[in-house]
Amino acid sequence: MSQIEAQALVVVDGEDPWTEEELAEVIAELREQQGHSLAFLTAQEAELSGLMKDSGDGAGHDQADMGATSFERDHELTVVSSERDKLAQIERALGRIDHGTYGVCESCGQPIGKMRLMAFPRATLCMTCKQREERR
Repeated sequence: MSQIEAQALVVVDGEDPWTEEELAEVIAELREQQGHSLAFLTAQEAELSGLMKDSGDGAGHDQADMGATSFERDHELTVVSSERDKLAQIERALGRIDHGTYGVCESCGQPIGKMRLMAFPRATLCMTCKQREERR
């Protein structure tokens, strides 16, 4: 992004406009998180594949072993699903940067705030909408 494009991103009243350096820092953090998530998912999916193949028919396993394996498999599925959601958030944030809509609340359309985005680059909601969502 050029300086003009970085400065065109919305900010909360009273915040300085985005600088190219600040935006580059956010993009670098998102890319780092993306790489970590992809590596994590590759490893977790391989482990999960092993758990699924090992589930077998229960021959030679007592009920406690089968229960522990089932619990572990369910836990791994939850972890993989959560990481996939995180990766989708990262990719959505990068897409919003590319389209110049980064920093706009997906719920109310108001600015999210540069400080919030620098602390949590995947944020898609302003603080007011996020608090409302968490109360539900």
